[in-house]
Amino acid sequence: MSRILLAFFLCITVSAFAQETPHANVEVNYFYGTILRHNKDIAHLIKGHPEGFILSYNQQTFGKNRWEEAFNYPDYGYSILYHNSHNGTLGNTIGALGHYNFYFLNRNLMLRVAQGISYATNPFDLDKNPKNNAYGSDLLATTYILLNYQKKNIFKGFGVQAGLTFIHNSNANFKAPNSSTNTVGVNLGITYELDGGLEKEYVENNTFGKVTAPIHFNLMVRGGVNESDFLGLGQKPFFILSAFADKRLSFKSSIQLGTEVFFSKFLESEIDYIAAAFPNRGISGDEDYKRVGIFAGHELHVNKLSFITQIGYYIYYPYDFEGRIYFRPGLKYYISEKIFTEVTLKTHGAKAEAIEFGLGFRI
Repeated sequence: MSRILLAFFLCITVSAFAQETPHANVEVNYFYGTILRHNKDIAHLIKGHPEGFILSYNQQTFGKNRWEEAFNYPDYGYSILYHNSHNGTLGNTIGALGHYNFYFLNRNLMLRVAQGISYATNPFDLDKNPKNNAYGSDLLATTYILLNYQKKNIFKGFGVQAGLTFIHNSNANFKAPNSSTNTVGVNLGITYELDGGLEKEYVENNTFGKVTAPIHFNLMVRGGVNESDFLGLGQKPFFILSAFADKRLSFKSSIQLGTEVFFSKFLESEIDYIAAAFPNRGISGDEDYKRVGIFAGHELHVNKLSFITQIGYYIYYPYDFEGRIYFRPGLKYYISEKIFTEVTLKTHGAKAEAIEFGLGFRI
């Protein structure tokens, strides 16, 4: 798997080099850190200090499109991330991710947000590796964040950067167990400008007047597969029907308000199991597995892609599962003005419930 990902990275890089004007750079970062004890259940997995590297390709923007200037000319690109946990039980991960770089302080401070998929070399196995309760599957959803101070083009296109790293690995209860890991650390890296360090010219139009738009109504269906924390109950499908209104406040931002119904079959299995196995918990087995929530959200528009953050509250909640409040960060992509897709993570605090795949329509 690592060879496949590396080959993918090299092929895309070569393709980028072949462009007439490769306004891009490549970089390698080494990181060293520790795994946080965000959950007492993973205390036995926190041994040693993880380290690894991040190989990245960054496509630069200069204001050709309006959104580029609005966000101070960010980069977008992809990364290969290798995470060595130095723990035989936990194993290592290697992943492929897409990312955006946002710049501050005269472009010396860079914030990167990346999302993708990683392969775990030693996931949970009831017979061979029962102690790895962090990774229940060999495919994981991975997020990493870099906050780096950098100096580019110090010598003939080469530059340096250093800062802080945060890496999150989880399968979002796609398959139990899923305690997940959070790694924090420091990193040090080298960058290289593919054009050799030519001076860049940024377009400045300053055309960001007030955006006026009516309230739009949206219908959406989400779905996927997840599993209860009780081992052996199996993976179950879930569906979510949502209706919400959104209002564009500016070129960058929209707000949302809506309601939704959850059909989570894993809860039906969990309710039946608890009623039979733990009669003292007061669960009869007749509780409804469905839930109804209301939510408010914010949408940060970056070209056709948006970053979504939502907070919700269950108004119909017959079975207690991780509390009434839920959160939903994720990504949204506009196929057209009226059709969009989403990939989101539904959580209850630090406890993930599911990765959701959605299709929506604006009315």
